[in-house]
Amino acid sequence: MEKRLVKGVSLFRSSKYRQRVLSCLEDGPMTTSEIARSIGIRLNHVSMVLLNLKNNGLALCLNEENKRGRLYELTELGKQVVSHEKRSSK
Repeated sequence: MEKRLVKGVSLFRSSKYRQRVLSCLEDGPMTTSEIARSIGIRLNHVSMVLLNLKNNGLALCLNEENKRGRLYELTELGKQVVSHEKRSSK
């Protein structure tokens, strides 16, 4: 397994919040508030998780210039991590 994927899987496994946010984004781009409502986590926690995911190359903000309604989606690495974890859990 390549080093970036190992780091991504480690991040995924070390936080239930990251797991839930990444799994939520698997369905496509979502705003912070949509994610919070969908998985029942407070908005400020979702924002912190998204920043962490973005800084580690697992998620991407599609409209960074917006103050409100920012859309996030998985990067290719984020998709690989979620896919790897789905296969591992079977």
